[in-house]
Amino acid sequence: MHKGFLKAGHLPTLFASFLYFDLSFMVWVLLGPLGVAVASQLHLDPSHKGLMVATPVLAGAALRVVLGLLVDRFKAKPVGVGAQIVVIAGLIGAWFIGIDSFAGVLLLGGVLGLAGASFAVALPLASAWYPPEHQGMALGIAGAGNSGTVLAALFAPALAIAVGWQNVIGLAAIPLTIALVIFIVAAKDSPSTPAPKPLAAYLALLKIGDCWWFMFFYSVTFGGFVGLASSLTIYFNDQYGLSAVTAGYCTAAVVFVGSLVRPLGGAVADRIGGVRALIMLYAVAACAFATIATGLPTIWLALPVFVVGMLALGMGNGSVFQLVPQRFRREIGVMTGLVGMSGGVGGFYLASSLGFSKQLTGSYGPGFLVFAVLAAVALVSITGVRRRWRTTWSALHGAARV
Repeated sequence: MHKGFLKAGHLPTLFASFLYFDLSFMVWVLLGPLGVAVASQLHLDPSHKGLMVATPVLAGAALRVVLGLLVDRFKAKPVGVGAQIVVIAGLIGAWFIGIDSFAGVLLLGGVLGLAGASFAVALPLASAWYPPEHQGMALGIAGAGNSGTVLAALFAPALAIAVGWQNVIGLAAIPLTIALVIFIVAAKDSPSTPAPKPLAAYLALLKIGDCWWFMFFYSVTFGGFVGLASSLTIYFNDQYGLSAVTAGYCTAAVVFVGSLVRPLGGAVADRIGGVRALIMLYAVAACAFATIATGLPTIWLALPVFVVGMLALGMGNGSVFQLVPQRFRREIGVMTGLVGMSGGVGGFYLASSLGFSKQLTGSYGPGFLVFAVLAAVALVSITGVRRRWRTTWSALHGAARV
């Protein structure tokens, strides 16, 4: 790691943001790795399974906007502490009361969505400490907390077999509580955090075209990442007949790659520019998911293609957030909420559409194919805005690269 970066910001806050984000994400996607056990007990069809894993993603998308507004007004640390307490209470409550219906699962999904909204806390908290030339690396490290999805995929299926999936819900409150204590001790709001703006100023962002571009670009990269993290355990179990535990291990391998390279995506974007990085990454993602849509016959053929696709999506997440603070530095709190919301919407679309695709056509292929087309549209779109971005707002931040 570059010495200049180590001296540029506040490392305890960066670490606390990462850990907070990491374990929150572990809980956010928990219904995916538990999906095989839940579906077996509650007798769910493919469309219900898709909706089950997509509900926390959609709830997280909506709540990210709410937390983004709260962060902008009350600062990130107190909002993060309050949100984490609510999630912990929800997990313990669900475990104590018990879940015996599909409606109960969806209600739990709504609570888990608040954990997914941690994105709108961790990224502004870290971002406020770092100058433009280090935004890609700082937000890449904080955002690598999406590796929590790996923990869920690795441990949840085996724990569900050992102690029952409902007890796994209660156990998840333990690491979340530990992370909360560390967050309270180590995290600190930056003294340069922008002053809050009236609500009308937030709504005004939606009148700016670049806001919508960032929302779309992130809906593809992060939507693909979290949609797959939520769905792959069920997909590998259905498509290739893998046991829940083996499917979880395969999911963990794919998701680990995507989360590991998020800081790399930010660092590459710092070096060559976020636009150039995204052009390459969207092209790779489009090819990978179009290949998956053909229905690769064995897990050994499919797994490497999923890894390549996740590499592109994970690096793309870091690259998008190398660009956002350059364009909207003083509105980073609400922009993180808006862009993060769109990422969640993309994830909801992918997770639910895979289930409905399987239900309606008997194949997951159409769901993957439409997502490949979206990646291709993103490629064409960012190529179209490249010249304007480089000749207008990028000139405001000469130390950073667009």
